[in-house]
This record gives sequence, structure tokens and C-alpha cells, in this order.
Amino acid sequence: MNSLAKVGVLVVSVVLVLSAAGLNAAEKKESMGAKLFQQHCAACHPNGGNIIKPAMTLHKKDMDAHGVKTAKDVVGKMRNPGPGMTRFDTKTVSDKDAMEIAEYILKTYK
Repeated sequence: MNSLAKVGVLVVSVVLVLSAAGLNAAEKKESMGAKLFQQHCAACHPNGGNIIKPAMTLHKKDMDAHGVKTAKDVVGKMRNPGPGMTRFDTKTVSDKDAMEIAEYILKTYK
């Protein structure tokens, strides 16, 4: 194999490795949100639904109707949910974990 071909193979290999590493990091972040959601939320919100108040699901149209549009809004509801939902204070769910959950919800339940 000539030198130019070897360099080409090397460049392609590096690009593939770096792409795979980036995808793996994204999957880990999403997995953390999914894991935390399963731990803290899924019992009452299976598949983004709501077993207590069926009209208040985690799906975009329902959250929009209740003024919950951003990750910060979701965390706000976790901290001060109102009647029927467990309150998740910072001792129960850290701000970082709450944001992971919120981002997972917004990405998953469109």
C-alpha cells in the first residue's frame, strides 16, 4: 500500500473513532436522564402519561397547555408541583439530576 493510501486509511479511521466517541457520550447523557426518570418519575408517569391526573401528561401538547415549555419549567414543576404530585426538593433530586430528567422528558415525549 502506498503512503498516500495509508494516510487516507488513517484519516478515515480517526474520523470514525472520534464520531463513535461523540455518539457514545451523547448516549451516556441521555441514558442518565432516562435512568433518573425511571427512578423518580416513571411510577406515576409511565410512557409520559399521568396515572393521577390523566390530562396532565408529559407530552408536549399537554405541557404547553399548562405553561411548561422549557427544562427550567419542568424542574420548577418538580420543585413546586401542586396537588397530586410528589415534591422533589434538592435533597431528593439534585439540580443537575433534575435538569437531566427535564431534558430527557422534553426530548422523549414530543
